[in-house]
Amino acid sequence: MESTSSDALGGIVFLGVILVCVAIGIACLIFWVWMLIHALTNNGLSGSEKLAWVLLIFFVQAIGAIIYFFVGRPKARLGPPAR
Repeated sequence: MESTSSDALGGIVFLGVILVCVAIGIACLIFWVWMLIHALTNNGLSGSEKLAWVLLIFFVQAIGAIIYFFVGRPKARLGPPAR
């Protein structure tokens, strides 16, 4: 039974893959929270639109956050809440 450097290299590659996956997961979580908070504070949405977006983001997770990023977020505006 011989221990080669390929075993060590395989372990390093595996650790690298795990670290990249963790970093991507953390980035997705941060993006999800950002979109959820943005939907809650978006003054360009009416009350029912806001509720629909928050529920979509909350229950559909990353896909809902991505959809909101491209569809709901551009409706944001400064000023008083929409009625």
